[in-house]
Amino acid sequence: MPIRNAITARATAFCNDNGIQVPILMAPMAGASPASLAIAVANSGGMGACGVLMMTPEAIADWVGEMRAGSNGSFQLNTWIPDPAPSRNIEHEATVRAFLSKWGPEVPDDAADKTMLDFSEQCDAMLAAGPNVISSIMGLYPPRIIARMKENNIKWHATVTTVEEAIAAQDAGADVIIAQGMEAGGHRGAFNAVDAGTALVGLFSLLPAVVDAVDVPVVATGGIADARGVAAALLLGASAVQIGTGLLRTPEANISPAWADAIVSANPEGTITTRAFSGRLGRSIRTAYAVAADSQDAPKPAPFPIQRNLTQSMRSRAATSDTIDVMQAWAGQSAGLTRAAPASEIVTSLWDGAQDLLNS
Repeated sequence: MPIRNAITARATAFCNDNGIQVPILMAPMAGASPASLAIAVANSGGMGACGVLMMTPEAIADWVGEMRAGSNGSFQLNTWIPDPAPSRNIEHEATVRAFLSKWGPEVPDDAADKTMLDFSEQCDAMLAAGPNVISSIMGLYPPRIIARMKENNIKWHATVTTVEEAIAAQDAGADVIIAQGMEAGGHRGAFNAVDAGTALVGLFSLLPAVVDAVDVPVVATGGIADARGVAAALLLGASAVQIGTGLLRTPEANISPAWADAIVSANPEGTITTRAFSGRLGRSIRTAYAVAADSQDAPKPAPFPIQRNLTQSMRSRAATSDTIDVMQAWAGQSAGLTRAAPASEIVTSLWDGAQDLLNS
């Protein structure tokens, strides 16, 4: 069988199993997954998505209601697997607060004390919503949650960053593995937060190794923003691709103008991996704050979610004032390939262009 026929058959089988028409998935970007974008992607034949990390159960239900009002297409819901409770260092947190006061509002003494939303309640809300897919990042769901997904015919897509994580996810019952390369924008999905900065594997090394190691379909994500990336991922064994940064300049994403402008002007070296926003490693535009926070003169970021709490005021002011220097402006290494076009046009061009390349 010619390789293009094998690729088409693999992608078609994935689409049939996941209720989509084209093998393009929207990344579930926490804080940047408006229903408008998910609707546009789903109505174009792909899979919409929502990262619910910062959403209450009521907000999750509202998002799903809006999604279903605008589309009968497939979508995934996603949240982080919680890290162990961080060790607190009050003296160091004070040093971080003093540093952050140079970049934004003074940080209150009790800012770090804010608690995360209840993981179990978020899981219950996702299960109650009955999406096509529930995906994970930063680890594996507890067995009881996995069992309930299986009982409700909800597929589990597990994000991994290494071959070892991929095997663990398959053994735990994942239906699909999402292989996240180090090129990806936003937070690194490593199961162990400490490992995120050491196991930095590029997608086109990670992808074929994961494909060879597991027996379930693999979705490629990280640094894919045009048809060439889609075609390359499919050639390396992926059944589909997941797009994050490549959808952020669409009107449906509705991100701030400063962020959108920074994305399109960023070369691959124009992004940086940093813990300075949340305490968890993520890939950001190389902003003034991100660079300064990673300098030798800056205090080491506090662990997640302490650092996230401490930077909240700075990040909120940046979003309101549209100031890129201190904005949490996540972006992948292929950010410069993104286009300002409707999401439907992006999805169609990615798949049509990939097919043209594979058939040439």
